[in-house]
Amino acid sequence: MGSNIYKNKKPLLLFLLPAFAFMAVYLYYPFFQNIMNSFMKIGRLGTQAKGFNEPWYLNYQTLLGDKTMHTALLNTLLMMLVTIVGQVGIAVILSILVDNIGRGGRFFRTVYFFPIVISATALGLLFNLIFLYNKGMLNQLLEMFGRTELVDWKAKGIAIVTMMVPVMWQYVGFYFVILVTGLNNISDELYEAASIDGANRFQRVLYISLPLLRNVICTCVVLAVTGALKVFDLPWVMFPKGMPQGSTFLTGTYMYYHTMETQNVDYGSAIAVVIVVLGIVTSKVVNKIFKEADY
Repeated sequence: MGSNIYKNKKPLLLFLLPAFAFMAVYLYYPFFQNIMNSFMKIGRLGTQAKGFNEPWYLNYQTLLGDKTMHTALLNTLLMMLVTIVGQVGIAVILSILVDNIGRGGRFFRTVYFFPIVISATALGLLFNLIFLYNKGMLNQLLEMFGRTELVDWKAKGIAIVTMMVPVMWQYVGFYFVILVTGLNNISDELYEAASIDGANRFQRVLYISLPLLRNVICTCVVLAVTGALKVFDLPWVMFPKGMPQGSTFLTGTYMYYHTMETQNVDYGSAIAVVIVVLGIVTSKVVNKIFKEADY
């Protein structure tokens, strides 16, 4: 009887069509309209396009010579590297440590996951207080240890690091939970057999945990790299308008700046198209490099 359930395909289409219609209206149509907007002349949000640009590729030509866009792209690529090393890398270490402790595992899972629950806007305001020049927490700590000269954590040279630290800190717990779940799926019998053969704890992690966790790590890396392209709220709260001097712009914040702040909608649409293309390319590259293994 079970093999005959799905012979009649009409009920399946009935359930699929509403979901497809929803995606067509709220995903595919805006996406293709955004591509069209990038070639057109649009004054402000909510205004009708005044035809195509002259030449039609004007926005993309401008992007090639836009130094701030170059900075945003470099910062975004740096953010990808930070997410791989800082988020996934730290999450791997924490998950292995928590998996190997006898008691308190649930406590650490809750503590490490907690930053994900907090709003990114609230975290941005919190870290603004931490990095304040006058009476910020870090500068007060430096004063306690005898440093008389205060550090401007939002100065041009160090601002990008100041921005990336809280972004990295916020999402470590997300990948930590995924990796801990992957470790829980590894059979205890493998560890027991390795212990009988004389393997110590470090060897069990090196030759059992990490190889069997490879596919989960690959998934986390892909999520981290593609997620780096969408980072917006926390950096914008900490460094609105790419302050100082546009040095902290990411592709997402730079798109928002042109679309909402300068009301240059068609140029913002062109940046959005670049973000999509960059996302597709990087995800393909990462999937090739971190190809999942068959066990």
